[in-house]
Amino acid sequence: MKVCDIMTGKVISMSQKEPVSAAARLMKRHNLGALPVCDDKGCLRGMVTDRDIVTRCVAMDLDPADTMLREIMTRGISTCSSQDDVGAAAEAMRRGQVRRLPVTEKGRLVGIVSLADIARWESFSMEAAQALGDISNNIRRG
Repeated sequence: MKVCDIMTGKVISMSQKEPVSAAARLMKRHNLGALPVCDDKGCLRGMVTDRDIVTRCVAMDLDPADTMLREIMTRGISTCSSQDDVGAAAEAMRRGQVRRLPVTEKGRLVGIVSLADIARWESFSMEAAQALGDISNNIRRG
């Protein structure tokens, strides 16, 4: 099975030139924990999570209205292609320790696939369970 068979094609994303406060409001409105960040051409440049907002902006005493997403987003994130095998996407999630994987074609964001998407397909439930287990085991408790 291919990623295109299970991915979400309509993805909410933001420009890297937008302020952190706008991302936080959008994440709240749509109940999102992560948001792809793109450039003006729709190419994926990073991801911002609710944790990024807290640890890289609020905890650093930066003003969310004056801090741009490009300043706090996570760069160099793992991605997959819509034509990749779902098992390969689950493995990329495990390696990258992420629950959501952006789907790109020639650098442009075309969708997102989550562990929940993978888990919905019965034949891949073991890959999803293994990836989630590996991700959860690496959480550092402080």
